[in-house]
Amino acid sequence: MALVLEKETYAIIGAAMEVHGILGPGYLEGVYHEAMEIELTLRKIPYISQPTMRIEFKGHILKKFYVPDFVVFDSIPVELKAHSTPISKADLKQIINSLTCSGNKVGLLINFGCESLDHKRLVA
Repeated sequence: MALVLEKETYAIIGAAMEVHGILGPGYLEGVYHEAMEIELTLRKIPYISQPTMRIEFKGHILKKFYVPDFVVFDSIPVELKAHSTPISKADLKQIINSLTCSGNKVGLLINFGCESLDHKRLVA
């Protein structure tokens, strides 16, 4: 059985690898965010940057929003990090929240801060 959105997540990771390959580690997250916007656009990968997601609590919609870094291919929330340490459990909770808010099945967490690009693909 093929993995859910496998081709799409590989395309996003490929764009992130290109950004990391050119910029390397050491910049703030905002730099990688802007570079990812450029790379996704160049690769004609559809995305929304920092969309607002409503949060439901006991049948009520909260006034506060959840804002992931990207939603790519209309269905993959992507969170970016720029830590010099590998992806942590706290980082993973952030992408899990993104999946919960969106109702989507696949999310990506990408960390540009390490010497090698660090990424995790989560399937709900």
